[in-house]
Amino acid sequence: MSTPRFLHQIAVVTGGGSGIGRAVALRLASEGAEVHILELSHQAAEETQVLIQKAGGIAHVIEADVSNTESVRNAFSGLSRLDILVNNAGIAHIGNVLQTAPEDLDRLYNINVRGVYHCLHFGIPLMQKNGSGSIVNLASIASKVGIPDRFAYSMTKGAVFSMTLSVARDFVDKGIRCNCVCPARVHTPFVDGFIAKNYPGQEAEMFAKLSAGQPIGRMGQPEEIATLIAFLVSRDAEFITGSAYDIDGGFTLLR
Repeated sequence: MSTPRFLHQIAVVTGGGSGIGRAVALRLASEGAEVHILELSHQAAEETQVLIQKAGGIAHVIEADVSNTESVRNAFSGLSRLDILVNNAGIAHIGNVLQTAPEDLDRLYNINVRGVYHCLHFGIPLMQKNGSGSIVNLASIASKVGIPDRFAYSMTKGAVFSMTLSVARDFVDKGIRCNCVCPARVHTPFVDGFIAKNYPGQEAEMFAKLSAGQPIGRMGQPEEIATLIAFLVSRDAEFITGSAYDIDGGFTLLR
């Protein structure tokens, strides 16, 4: 029987209380990692923790606000080491530049950009102590392709892409790898909530329409994103750094 890929490794997954973050936390724990779920919502993080523990894995809850410097500093100060960091926490906004208020821009920047910065800033020193580590940031196809009415969101995900390249370059000789994944639309609770809020009574119709937006004919599943991330943080991907992986059902291919 093969040894689990992440046995004796410590992982932090931000936004691990739902959606892609939960799927990543579950996947890493299933392969032996001790997972720290860094979440603003303690309840959501506990739900993920319970799922991991029921499956025989090890998980801890770290309640923290990624947009707050001291909150993230305190979160990482409780860790003795760090092998894997997945920067998944993020929020969305719909609207073009004229429909984006200054407070919208600030809100997305604080979580999607500043939040990633905080976790990199406080997480990388722990990896340096190890002499190794692997980071995956959640970017988006919006990092590379113009998406209608996603001005603020695209801005933040473009920054995540750029931060990935910068960290990969600065720490390539320190044993620390940094990559990002660029999903298209993934079926998460956010999508269901968006449809229910904006299209009451038309949920099934709108779900089908959004699914058809990917050439492959459906949305991605969180578990599919988690599978790619698990590969990128594993030793199987030791020669990969500074890369951005599209996982989009053919969306960018056919643009």
